[in-house]
Amino acid sequence: MNRIKWIFFDVGSTLIDETECYNHRIRDAIAGTDITFEEFNEKRIFFAKQNLKGDIEALKFFGLTKTPWHHEFEKPYEEAEAVLNALCVKGYSIGVIANQSLGTENRLENWGLMKYIKLVIASAEEGVAKPDSEIFLRALKRADCLPENAVMIGDRIDNDIEPAKKLGMKTIWVRQGFSIYQQPINEYQKADYAVDSLWDIMEIKKQKQALK
Repeated sequence: MNRIKWIFFDVGSTLIDETECYNHRIRDAIAGTDITFEEFNEKRIFFAKQNLKGDIEALKFFGLTKTPWHHEFEKPYEEAEAVLNALCVKGYSIGVIANQSLGTENRLENWGLMKYIKLVIASAEEGVAKPDSEIFLRALKRADCLPENAVMIGDRIDNDIEPAKKLGMKTIWVRQGFSIYQQPINEYQKADYAVDSLWDIMEIKKQKQALK
């Protein structure tokens, strides 16, 4: 494999734990109804197992309105900074390709992660969102990087793994959040490597030399 120069990360449920954000959205949505949190969550899991966005499909199922997203409940995964730092020390350039609302770079700065990241390509600022290949192509162009010299790391096999792999990027699926219920349904959704935490990325480097 050609030498990897750039490692691109998704944000939500990859670098950043959004668990409480989703839970808060559920509690807001079911307020004043007789729907319990457990009932909603069960339906959310049901749809996630079909490779759908579980919370959105569950809202539709129950006829509820999507409530505002609370960024204040987002927090980096405990190991996120250490992993980014380790990858930088090893000489990789770090980028972000994410579907996020306005202000992604500022949030990454506030979390203390931006000092490791050279390039942020976020949907709100770009006007294009994953899984559209255009957002990946823009990231590669601005990084001056060929697809075969890049790795995409994300939690969604539909949004992160499939489009990146179609372009020729290497892929690592981080099974965090509701992606643990997803199952690949075609060859492009089968990541080169699947891990259960960000720390496991470093094990790939050591044991399988995926990022050589």
